[in-house]
Amino acid sequence: MSQKAILITVLGILVGGLLGYAYYHYVGCANGTCAITSQPLNSTLYGGLMGGLLFNIFVSKTKQDH
Repeated sequence: MSQKAILITVLGILVGGLLGYAYYHYVGCANGTCAITSQPLNSTLYGGLMGGLLFNIFVSKTKQDH
């Protein structure tokens, strides 16, 4: 992976983590039985995973990368 690809993926993880925590903080789970949104760590990690995967779509693949 190129340095640009790693930077884009890490940026996606950070943005996703922030959005995951924001979702926990503002929406959350009222009764605590929700698997992802009942704990801030779960929401942050899930958001980071989804953000990394989403931003990784925008990384261009060249012949040297495979």
